[in-house]
Amino acid sequence: MSAETQNIIAVAAEWRAQPGQEATVRQLMLQAAAAVRQHEPGNLLYVAHQDAADPARFFFYEQYADQAALEAHRDSAHYQDLVVAQIVPLLAERKVTFYQLLG
Repeated sequence: MSAETQNIIAVAAEWRAQPGQEATVRQLMLQAAAAVRQHEPGNLLYVAHQDAADPARFFFYEQYADQAALEAHRDSAHYQDLVVAQIVPLLAERKVTFYQLLG
């Protein structure tokens, strides 16, 4: 494993929107993804998915260069505004798992 990859942190997030909130969560998540890609140099990958069979289910896969990049993501204005303040209240379930990249 190279020095550049040994500190990479991957995030897998699974969300379930409250009934009737699927479209709103989807739209806000698209805004959040665009903001992450534009404003976070420590973000290496940010991919959002919506379950085709169950539109209330969302899956996100993210990679950050290191712990500092992940913390910058969590502290960013767009994350606090879009995810914490607007999306989280619309969710029925939220699960987030953190992984370290294997060499």
